Amino acid sequence: MAARAPRADALRNRSRVLAAAEQVFVARGTAVSTEEVARAAGVGIGTVFRHFPTKAALIEAVFRERLRRFGEEADRLVRSEEPGEAIWVFLHRVAEVAAGKQDWADAFAAANLSEALSPAREQLPRALSSLLARAQQQGAVRPDVTVPELVALMLAVSRVPELDADGAALRARVLSIVFDGLKAKA
Repeated sequence: MAARAPRADALRNRSRVLAAAEQVFVARGTAVSTEEVARAAGVGIGTVFRHFPTKAALIEAVFRERLRRFGEEADRLVRSEEPGEAIWVFLHRVAEVAAGKQDWADAFAAANLSEALSPAREQLPRALSSLLARAQQQGAVRPDVTVPELVALMLAVSRVPELDADGAALRARVLSIVFDGLKAKA
């Protein structure tokens, strides 16, 4: 017997839980309770567990969704007529979203989610590789820069706010310095 498709209200509830979980995790970290996520979503705790049987499953789903959106954003930017500008927009967005979110990385490692996220994690580097290649062809980025180097730089820049009380301004300045270092020399 074939499994029937989920009901429309069940799909809406799942989406509400995911959106609420992301907001709560971003605002307060992944250590918050699933009850808090349920409250934020306007559903009962049973609804959360019906869709996500464990907190790790909920965190995984939020990570998947974030990576999917990043991949889609990168794919859109790959088609940009200004590849040099597109890569800066994307890298700035990555650093901004990742800023100060060490608890996300810790939760990711603790739950051993890396294998589960492989498909989503493949889309992003592929799109970033295309963005980088187009920006390098345009002469906007140094030809010796690689995708792993970009990822490492964005991760490093995203940690800046934890080092300073005025983290957002400092992060913007550090990002500007990194971008200047990535630009192709005339």
